[in-house]
Amino acid sequence: MTGSAGDARAGTSGTRLVDGYSLVVFDLDGVIYLIDRPIPGAVEAVGRLRAEGRSVAYATNNASRRSSEVADLLTGMGVAARPEEVLTSAAATAELLRDRLPAGAPVLVVGAEALRAELRAVGLRPVVTADENPAAVAQGYGPDVGWADLAEASLAVRAGAPWYATNTDRTLPSPRGPLPGNGSLVAVLRTALGRDPDVVVGKPEPALFATAARRAGAGRTLVVGDRLDTDIEGARRAGLDCLLVLTGVSDVPELLAAPEERRPTYVSLDLAGLFDPAAVVRVPGAPDAGGWSATVADDGLLLDGAGRPLDALAALCAVAWSAGAGARVRAASPAAERACSALGLAD
Repeated sequence: MTGSAGDARAGTSGTRLVDGYSLVVFDLDGVIYLIDRPIPGAVEAVGRLRAEGRSVAYATNNASRRSSEVADLLTGMGVAARPEEVLTSAAATAELLRDRLPAGAPVLVVGAEALRAELRAVGLRPVVTADENPAAVAQGYGPDVGWADLAEASLAVRAGAPWYATNTDRTLPSPRGPLPGNGSLVAVLRTALGRDPDVVVGKPEPALFATAARRAGAGRTLVVGDRLDTDIEGARRAGLDCLLVLTGVSDVPELLAAPEERRPTYVSLDLAGLFDPAAVVRVPGAPDAGGWSATVADDGLLLDGAGRPLDALAALCAVAWSAGAGARVRAASPAAERACSALGLAD
């Protein structure tokens, strides 16, 4: 389960990032696929890891599918996966409630059928109204969740039922852009009740990553995710190295403004960074390395010089994180303008 040291040379020499790890734990939405279509390069990346004999696991806050359904979905896309390699927040929530409630206890479910199925699988009884005196409320994302579901949950929590949220993701990715996630639905109840859930199970809590590493029981672990507020923070809490890929939710401006607990070990545009040293960088770098110079300017950051855009990003992270200078970047050279454009920082 270890993985906090990393390889400082990755992204700056011929050393492949993946060579330092025995287990790679992937987030799904925004890393492996968007909704039901694989992200370019994902199928090849997972296949290459398996061909090299490395362990692979998938940890997702998605509570709308069971582990077996996720494995089938991945396999249908060409990404080899077994149910035992998939950890969902729905299954983790069910296991936690199983350990805390008597067998057959009623649980009011706000979410998709997958969450109900996971609860049934561990011997609990899903219910739909507060009138059934639920022993707990389990809230997960479901596309059909409506006001009536939230109202029943509100009544049950006010009556004393502990409130479990599978996750608090504010958004979920889609081909059309970010959409409201379970965190947005949790916010409705938070507003109505005037308090937070009693327990949040999914990322950024470390349980999913810790469980994946424990199950694999092999060497050092690298977490790959697209969200700073869930994947990266969760990996940091679990004491694991992490790679942020820019194929999903979090972007470079968010990265530059990230608080310490949400700062990744490495950054890559996509999963090519696992294998290509030129496609990944360790962050933060030095503010004057890789041909770049990053400094604090009156209105944010100033980037000058020339080199790899990823090295420019590492330099910008160094200054932004140490000086709290924010995410506004001004280019002082034509090469810097091109780097800013490649990183999504162009004005």
